[in-house]
Amino acid sequence: MALDPLATVADLTERGLTIEPSETAIVGVFLEVASAAVRDAAGCPISQTTSTITLPGEAEQRLRLPGQPVTAVTAAAIDGEAVTDYRLVGGVLWRAAGWSPGCGPAEVTVTQTHGLPVVPADIVDLVCRITAAALVAYRSEDGGTGLAAADVRAERIGDYSVTYGDDGRITEMELPDYLRARLRARFGGGTAVVRSR
Repeated sequence: MALDPLATVADLTERGLTIEPSETAIVGVFLEVASAAVRDAAGCPISQTTSTITLPGEAEQRLRLPGQPVTAVTAAAIDGEAVTDYRLVGGVLWRAAGWSPGCGPAEVTVTQTHGLPVVPADIVDLVCRITAAALVAYRSEDGGTGLAAADVRAERIGDYSVTYGDDGRITEMELPDYLRARLRARFGGGTAVVRSR
């Protein structure tokens, strides 16, 4: 099951953006794509979800889980063998016998509930701003052709001249490096999610 967008049409209208009824579907797409871009940069879902992840296990007793905050663990397995003798303590899964049955590393699979129950206001605002930029581009030309990449930085009419940006972005949905780094540092993304439910 796909995660809900980090912002809604109601969040956009609260910020003064008028959405025409004919634009509802495309705005929904923009919200989903903007949310995916922010989640990708953060390295975690941000909003609360249940996921099954696979990560390397060592002989150590503590296994740091990605996608903080982790609020519950409902299942754990080491190399496919279920284990129940673990405790979740401060986002770390603790097990007296460690997370590897031998001397080498093991593959640990964990089903966890993680993320924030309420999306932070600044993340909602970021997704709204990305979506609004995409909507402005969409509205700029008939048939959505305004979505084509064109980062115009300066334009002059007399002896026509145009200057395009060179930040390497192709669309409004691509986050600049500084913002990606900030999101990654804030949310501490790590191991990839295998499956979300």
